[in-house]
Amino acid sequence: MVVADVLGPDFDAIRRKEYGYLDDEGLVYLDHTGAGLAARRQRQAHAQRLSGATYGNPHSEHPASTASTTLVENTRRAILDHFNADPDRYAAVFTANATGACRLVGEAYPFRRGTRLVLPIDNHNSVNGIREYARARGARTHYIGLTGADLRLDEDALRTALARRRGLFAYPAQSNFTGVRHPLDWIGVAQAHGYDVLLDAAAYTPTNVLDLRLVQPEFVAVSWYKVFGYPTGVGCLLARRDALARLRRPWFAGGTIEAVSAQGGWHRMAGDESAYEDGTLNFLAIPDVAHGLAWVDSLGMRAIHERVAELTAHLLAGLAELRHHSGAPLIRVYGPDTVHARGGTVALNILDAAGTVVDERIVARDTAAARICVRTGCFCNPGAGEAAFAIGRRTLRGAVLRTAASGGTLDDYLARLGLPSGGAVRVSLGLPSTIADVDAFLDFVARTYRDRPADARGLAPRLRC
Repeated sequence: MVVADVLGPDFDAIRRKEYGYLDDEGLVYLDHTGAGLAARRQRQAHAQRLSGATYGNPHSEHPASTASTTLVENTRRAILDHFNADPDRYAAVFTANATGACRLVGEAYPFRRGTRLVLPIDNHNSVNGIREYARARGARTHYIGLTGADLRLDEDALRTALARRRGLFAYPAQSNFTGVRHPLDWIGVAQAHGYDVLLDAAAYTPTNVLDLRLVQPEFVAVSWYKVFGYPTGVGCLLARRDALARLRRPWFAGGTIEAVSAQGGWHRMAGDESAYEDGTLNFLAIPDVAHGLAWVDSLGMRAIHERVAELTAHLLAGLAELRHHSGAPLIRVYGPDTVHARGGTVALNILDAAGTVVDERIVARDTAAARICVRTGCFCNPGAGEAAFAIGRRTLRGAVLRTAASGGTLDDYLARLGLPSGGAVRVSLGLPSTIADVDAFLDFVARTYRDRPADARGLAPRLRC
């Protein structure tokens, strides 16, 4: 490990040693909310493990099978240790990603007529989609809006919503659009009103400590590639065992049952986590999660958090200083303009000298040509985008109906909303990020867009959300 002294890790040295492939490729990587990056040691550990032993399907008792089972169960324990979760109280269920964890809860949660699904409008579509399960079973979905320039949740509206009926409250610990960190205190508030809580921690866990002895949501959704880049295709649902027992899966699959009869028409689900892990686990990749956790834990999540906060403050200060020569701002930031209760995800639009938003597709084209990796669009979070662009429900519904009736395009829809752009530009920082990365983006924006008119010709179609 590369460390400086008792003050903590030397992140610049770590960048050179473990993530130097970015500089070798000439990449400025600012899309850590989209995907984290793997350290070289993680890749090496994967190759060494696969070349050093034989691993088979865990659903057996032979040596290759038990070798896989041992590593999978060791990883399960490492996950619970990372979150300081009591193994008697919490289970770690492997899924394909955070989306799979959310789907598992949505499909099996006991929604019924008279219960509610309460959601902030600032939610990833993987959480928004749970409303379709609720609707199919007669439960109502209630959305809570955002307030102020910081785009934080209306807490009075939240408490009012939770005071009515009971059900499931699902929200992100950190917005994948604005970087706002929503209070973990809401977990206890919702539970006191009789709600179960699904915490979407996908954007939060890469740079923050989540201690499941201090807060105890019923469900937590995590994607490991967001935290440390590799492996992809492995996520996790951390679930309280009492809450897991209340779920009712609408089907069964290989690996999820103790017994089943084809002709008798009955089955018995497994009595542990495996009841929720469909088919054969990704047993060749799951042990890489343990390597990734060992890596970030060796650096310290609090040290990673402080490093990213420092870089975020530098980015926000630099964006605020970007001006056209007329003095007009070059950047519009959505969400908090300080690092108070926010993460390293910054959503923005670039403005021309007249104050008009530069189409994000132009920015996508230009940044890609400069080998700067940022994300553009709505980031699978339409509610935060609607709040950022101040689009009301009535306007949205009217635009949807008129566009559908006329068979219009997405650009027609945006025109009806009065939007020159279909989304924003997202700059997001992570463990490997450096001041040089931030400065490269700031310099690029100043050189490319200051006092220059936007050119929208020849743009590719908009990406789907």
